Amino acid sequence: MGAKGTVLKRVRQSLKANARNKHYKSFMKSALKSALNSTKDNAEETCKSAISAVDKVEGKGIIHKNSANRLKSRVMRHLNSL
Repeated sequence: MGAKGTVLKRVRQSLKANARNKHYKSFMKSALKSALNSTKDNAEETCKSAISAVDKVEGKGIIHKNSANRLKSRVMRHLNSL
């Protein structure tokens, strides 16, 4: 039995959602990487933007709220260690 209309629609929808989720996750990961590699002089701005990016991705439902809190905690620990 071949693929019918609703199956093909789900495939189209999942491909679109995967592309969207990949974009936001990449955006979040690059912000986290810059925050965790920041030096003392620019750490506050980069950490603030990383936390904002994590909140934005979590608000869209792409990552779980506990994962978002864990990532934000990691950024704050880095900021406090400087």
